Amino acid sequence: MLQLPLVVTTQVDLVLVLVSLLAFWTRLSRLSSPNAVVFDEVYYGQFVSLYMKRVFFIDDSGPPLGHMIMALGAYLGEFDGNFVWNRIGAEYPSSVSVWSLRLLPAVCGALCVPLVYLLTLELKFCHLSALGASALLLLENSLIVQSRFMLLESLLIFFVLVALLSYLKFHNHPNSWFRYCWLLLSGASCAAAVGVKYMGVFSYLLLVGVASLHTWNLIGDRTVSHASLEGGLSRITQGQPLDVSYGSQVTLRSSASQPIPCWLHSHKANYPIRYENGRGSSHQQQVTCYPFKDVNNWWIIKDAGRQELVVSSPPRPVRHGDVIQLVHGMTSRFLNSHDVAAPMSPHSQEVSGYIDFNVSMAAQNLWRVDISNREAESESWKTIMSEVRLVHVNTSAVLKLSGVSLPDWGFRQLEVVAEKLFKAHSSSLGWTVEEHRYGTSQEQKEREAELHSPTHIDVDRKMSFWAKFLELQWKMLTVKQEDSEHKYSSSPLEWITMETNIAYWLHSSTNAQIHLIGNPVSWGVAHLSLLAYQLLAAVYLLRRRRGLKDLPDGVWAQFVCLGCVCVGGWLVNFVPFLLMEKTLFLYHYLPALCYLHLLSPALLEHTHTHLLSRSTHRHALGVCVCVGLVCVFLSYRTFCPLTYGTPELSASQLQALKWRDSWDILYRRR
Repeated sequence: MLQLPLVVTTQVDLVLVLVSLLAFWTRLSRLSSPNAVVFDEVYYGQFVSLYMKRVFFIDDSGPPLGHMIMALGAYLGEFDGNFVWNRIGAEYPSSVSVWSLRLLPAVCGALCVPLVYLLTLELKFCHLSALGASALLLLENSLIVQSRFMLLESLLIFFVLVALLSYLKFHNHPNSWFRYCWLLLSGASCAAAVGVKYMGVFSYLLLVGVASLHTWNLIGDRTVSHASLEGGLSRITQGQPLDVSYGSQVTLRSSASQPIPCWLHSHKANYPIRYENGRGSSHQQQVTCYPFKDVNNWWIIKDAGRQELVVSSPPRPVRHGDVIQLVHGMTSRFLNSHDVAAPMSPHSQEVSGYIDFNVSMAAQNLWRVDISNREAESESWKTIMSEVRLVHVNTSAVLKLSGVSLPDWGFRQLEVVAEKLFKAHSSSLGWTVEEHRYGTSQEQKEREAELHSPTHIDVDRKMSFWAKFLELQWKMLTVKQEDSEHKYSSSPLEWITMETNIAYWLHSSTNAQIHLIGNPVSWGVAHLSLLAYQLLAAVYLLRRRRGLKDLPDGVWAQFVCLGCVCVGGWLVNFVPFLLMEKTLFLYHYLPALCYLHLLSPALLEHTHTHLLSRSTHRHALGVCVCVGLVCVFLSYRTFCPLTYGTPELSASQLQALKWRDSWDILYRRR
């Protein structure tokens, strides 16, 4: 029988609630400030715009989940994707909800603080240690900065901590029916971590290692008895001819247009006779690079010695070194360049669709095909596979995307120029045929109708979900990335000693600025704890080898588990970067740092409980811990102006914050 009254009792950890509220306050307060593009927001914002515009693309920076999560925030803020992410410091217009763009990374960054609190408890340390660990994360300036902008690290750390916490809950509560839900959550979080960044694999391997140790111990315990992916480039290119031939109709994608694709384009509009600065132009038809699929992106490969604009039978492939003409499909203008300054890049040549105005300006429309990734001198030009440089025969200039947006008269499309300084190994000068078909219509009207028709050819080959999934993953892993040095790149060893920082944002007229700089005090405590644990573990192991057990088996198991999770987590998230030959930044170290902040309070508790026997020593340790926490807080407060970009500091105040000569802190003298 139902007994009345029905009573529900619950327990609330007020300390957990407090640190959670503080975490949300530090990460979400004044989230829209600065109202300008900050560091890698210029990069990730481009992906968000592509999602908002429903444009298919392959991201060469890694898996897409993190960008999709940020796109969700943009969707909630009704962002339409119409913002040009072209430079750091560009002001967001009033129509863009900056708060919503940054919301989800900030929420994930805030949730990391209570997650560390709960994780410490699952490692079987006391609530005071849990408070200490959460306080270190709460007051870590670098984690605050990385959480407050449209960046990926807070998402990655959040999923890693959820995965680890869920697994420990599964392991620590063997008699609960709910434990398998924790295991499923752990697996899903691991997958999400890898889906945000490939370096999430490191923490996944850590979790596998911890689970393997637990399984090994369990073995010795005798008491224990079809969907489908649609769309994408393959749907467009499937069934296209491989060899580009004379008469081929092609779209040319710039290799420099990453991550947003951009295609060589022309339209029925001319360059203005004179620009705003008084310079004159050829007044010929505009040639641009357009970041959307459009019928005006189609060009016809023409033999300079023949009049035909259709493919012969058999087709005659275009080969490396051939001289061709490019005819714009919809207007029949020839791609042309000459010794006239480009509209936005006066040091380069203008590129146009040639119009004979009968003003003694002869056509210069011959281009030499230079296949940069060829294996043989006679290699033919191939769809997708060949990266081609188009060299202007008359001037030896090379067709390239400058990346500068044209004014309103150019419809804000991107400028295309002919660069006089030919850098033979620069991939930014390359073009790739993306869509391709053999032209069959010689007459203009018929050709226009042909160009408006879809390019893909339906074929019978059916691909399963897993075949498409694996193909997409392989494309993301193998897509070519251009290696480059960056002003703020750093080596892994510089992270430990905090010799590096990154300037994220600088106000255009004041000294207000934001930097990725760690809290020097907590940073030092973290690495001292790492060294102390290793020394202590070595002493314990040597003494146990001699038959001297300083710790009971339960305490020893707890100490080993702490090392596996925290020291192991630091190792798997740090050592791989020592072996990488890619451009690295300070923020790559943040996942490893979180494990050390988890280690420090737990190691202090172990020292207090099991190594110090005298009360005076324990009191002295307590005093040292209190002083250390005060120093961590004061260090956090000191660097807050560089964390939040406010208040503005004077040049002398900024110079006083340069605790290391290697830090690049910018300031204007007044």
